[in-house]
Amino acid sequence: MCISVAFVDDHPILLDGLISVFSGKSDLEIVAKGENAVDALRIVEDHSPRVLVLDLSMPGDAVAAIELIARKYQGTRIIVFTANSSIETAIQVLNYGVAGYVLKGSRASDLHQAIRMVYDGETFISAGFATKVIMAMKTAEMRRREQAQQRLSLREEQIVRHLMRGSTNREIARCLDISEKTVKHYMSVLMQKLDARNRLEVVLAAQRLDVIPKVAGERERIN
Repeated sequence: MCISVAFVDDHPILLDGLISVFSGKSDLEIVAKGENAVDALRIVEDHSPRVLVLDLSMPGDAVAAIELIARKYQGTRIIVFTANSSIETAIQVLNYGVAGYVLKGSRASDLHQAIRMVYDGETFISAGFATKVIMAMKTAEMRRREQAQQRLSLREEQIVRHLMRGSTNREIARCLDISEKTVKHYMSVLMQKLDARNRLEVVLAAQRLDVIPKVAGERERIN
C-alpha cells in the first residue's frame, strides 16, 4: 500500500527536486504540493495525505498551520523539513504534534525513512540533532516537575512539618483536627508530588527541594 504524501516549500527548485526524487519511490504516492502555510491547510483539507512534509520558513504562519493540522486533522502526520536548527523551535513544533523534524542537508534516504517511520506511528529527528532535542526536552520536563512539586498547599506544608517532627498519622490528624483518612489522602498526594515511596522519602524530598522553610531550633526526627 502506497503512503500518500504532500510537500510544501516556497523554494520552487527544491520543491521540484523533492517531487522528482520521491515520485520514483514505489511505496509513496505524491498527492499534492504547495508553497505556503495556506496551501498546507488546503492540501490537508482537500487531499488528506497520510504524511505532510513542510518547511517552516515560508509565507504565512507555518507554526500556526502545524498546530491546527495536528489538532484537527489527526489522520495526517507532519514532518518539518527545514534549515532551522533551533532547539527551541524543534521542541515547540514537536509539542504541537509534529512527528518528524528533518534538517535540510540530510540525505534523501533520511527523509524517505522519516516518511516511513512517521506513517508507522513513530517519531523521527535528524541524527545528531535528535540528541540535543531529547536532552533539552528532558531538562525542561525535569524543571517543570520540580516547579510542580514545589507548589504545595498550606495543608500539605502543615503535614510535611509534622512528618519532619516524626508525628504519626493519628497525631497529625489530632493536631490539625482532621481524620486519619484525610491524612492518608494527603500522604498519597505528597508522595505523588514529590516522587516519593514512603514517609521518609517525602521528608527527604521536601528538604532537598526546599519546599518547606526550616524553622530555627526545630528538631527534625523521623520514626
